[in-house]
Amino acid sequence: MNHQAKKITAEDVKTHGLSESEYAKILEIMGREPNLVELGIFSVMWSEHCSYKSSKKWLKTLPTTAPWVICGPGENAGVIDIGDGLAAIFKMESHNHPSFIEPYQGAATGVGGILRDVFTMGARPIANMNALRFGSPDHPKTRHLVSGVVSGIGGYGNCVGVPTVGGEVNFHPSYNGNILVNAMTVGLADQDKIFYSAAAGAGNSVVYVGSKTGRDGIHGATMASAEFGADSEEKRPTVQVGDPFTEKLLIEACMELMATDAIQSIQDMGAAGLTSSSFEMASKGGMGVEIDLDKVPQREENMTAYEMMLSESQERMLIILKPGKEDLARKIFEKWELDFAVIGTLTTTGRMVLKHHGEVVGDLPIDPLAQASPEYDRPWVKTEVDPVVKAGDVKDIDWRHALRNLMGCPDIASRRWIWEQYDHMVMADTAQRPGGDAAVVRIHDTDRALAISTDCTPRYVKADPFEGGKQAVAETWRNITAVGGRPLAITDNLNFGNPTKPPIMGQIVEAIRGIGEACKALDYPVISGNVSLYNETDGKPILPTPAIGGVGVLDDIDRMTTVAFKNAGDVVILVGQADDAEGWLGQSLYLRELLSREDGAPPPVDLAHERRVGDFVRGLMHMGMITACHDLSDGGLAVGLAEMALAGNLGCLLQDPGTPRHSRLFGEDQGRYVLTVKAADADTVLAEAGTLNVPAKMLGVTGGRDIVLADGTSVEIAELRQLHEGWFPTYMSGKS
Repeated sequence: MNHQAKKITAEDVKTHGLSESEYAKILEIMGREPNLVELGIFSVMWSEHCSYKSSKKWLKTLPTTAPWVICGPGENAGVIDIGDGLAAIFKMESHNHPSFIEPYQGAATGVGGILRDVFTMGARPIANMNALRFGSPDHPKTRHLVSGVVSGIGGYGNCVGVPTVGGEVNFHPSYNGNILVNAMTVGLADQDKIFYSAAAGAGNSVVYVGSKTGRDGIHGATMASAEFGADSEEKRPTVQVGDPFTEKLLIEACMELMATDAIQSIQDMGAAGLTSSSFEMASKGGMGVEIDLDKVPQREENMTAYEMMLSESQERMLIILKPGKEDLARKIFEKWELDFAVIGTLTTTGRMVLKHHGEVVGDLPIDPLAQASPEYDRPWVKTEVDPVVKAGDVKDIDWRHALRNLMGCPDIASRRWIWEQYDHMVMADTAQRPGGDAAVVRIHDTDRALAISTDCTPRYVKADPFEGGKQAVAETWRNITAVGGRPLAITDNLNFGNPTKPPIMGQIVEAIRGIGEACKALDYPVISGNVSLYNETDGKPILPTPAIGGVGVLDDIDRMTTVAFKNAGDVVILVGQADDAEGWLGQSLYLRELLSREDGAPPPVDLAHERRVGDFVRGLMHMGMITACHDLSDGGLAVGLAEMALAGNLGCLLQDPGTPRHSRLFGEDQGRYVLTVKAADADTVLAEAGTLNVPAKMLGVTGGRDIVLADGTSVEIAELRQLHEGWFPTYMSGKS
């Protein structure tokens, strides 16, 4: 079919995900009716996935600067100064819809895409993380989706040779028809060798490198900007196919070219492929571009201009070369057995002109299309927060029964089954394996390291999006602190339902407000991110899930701390909880897993307290006074102590926790850590806490093979280990 000659119908506009008012805007910009190629280009560039049209009004309110921020949002990834002339470059991206339809390839290409976002800026990727959300374990599709997604992440990351060092996994029925797969990559670069995407230099060559273009992924960005319905299974053709071996070659070829002086600008082809990469580069540089589609390397016959511009085939990059550097670049890519093609030139016209078979098949103004993308101030309503749940109104279940249930429940059970499928030791710089509070990766050939954490507690966000947004940021800050890191910046992945529904839009607005407030208070700016909306199936939304990825620095890896109890006789200290706090049970796992209740206000986050306590804990680590540390989150104090005991295979004898016992042991109050210190240092630590106005009290001592309370009641570590380690393998084997 001749895509240029076809008359555009109202149905064409609708199937391209455009509203009538958006189409009217297109007519105004073009001064004529677009052809189908041009309509397709507008469709992907103005999709929610590429334009952030429902969220950008609110994203602009986030704090994005600090003295150590080299590049904030707007590039492929964010960049921070980590000292010694080095920069950390990182971002998180979603691949939710494709992973539900085709879990292996959806997850694999999510990893591939985020790797390209990072190495296109000149960084060698050193770590991958992920944040995964699946439906109820007893839903018929969940086991298949878990298996496919984990295999896809492992298959791609392991082949590329970048360690997957941590992440998070939750289960909830709201994700039954719409799972979340958020992938994060962190890379390292020299500060004087960072590459950007703004094109410059009229007459410079536009070069395509990597894999050939096929028909996979067409309309991927549009699909990611729509709700699922009964036909989701039919969308398989819009899922891209990944090849990690080609990606590895592409990384090495790009790194080799980056070591020369040949590149003016570079951009990966992600969502919307050749369209978004060429438009974004030209728009950022105020340039025009002319592309001859006959020169695009193609792996299928008779591809149309529409298909080539909208394909999301993987492992492809677009490079603007400096004059006369074509032969040098070509030799490098041919050496790595990758396609290399000069497909166009930069112009001064400010327009994108596409040619195919000698004819002009597209002629669009770049800036109006890129900069006039819609920005909506959608109506929103604030979430009504449930009343606070009082401990006295919650059944006090025997703590041993409660702890056994929680340690073996899907949200707390060990993720070993997952991370053993990931090569987390490749590159030989992983200093802390998965299972701790934050991943720690050594900066090669130094005594310094990066600490990385991904976090979000969706049930809190649903109950109170503002407090939930704050908590997601604060938890990454706490996790980085708990290993000895100095938190520096975050990336975010905001996963929500349909923004045209005011209650959902209210979740988005309030969560972003909470994230912004936490980032300001903790001096922890947002430097990159992604928004994934329309995560609904048949009108049922997911829990609002603003996943946060945090990065911090350890200046001395020898001061790194882990969660494991180390020595019998160490003193266990609870830091951050006032003596009169009865424990916060609203929205806790204790309520959900033991009493089937999902109600109450979530725990509030006092950011000044959070910072004071975290800085105190980090200070003790720098003095070498802490033997173990764990921040408290899901499941509260009892679960935190059990995780420390399991990690060290060492028990503890605890003082009476006080009353009410269930809320003190299982409440999920924020801003708390459990520390262990040598007995000789305990008084010093408690006195220092008092001086700095940080609540701290002795809980007990380590020793034995059980967790024992003062009244003599106890739980064996061996029994907890069986429950904790057993859930995932049993579930995945189909025996549960």
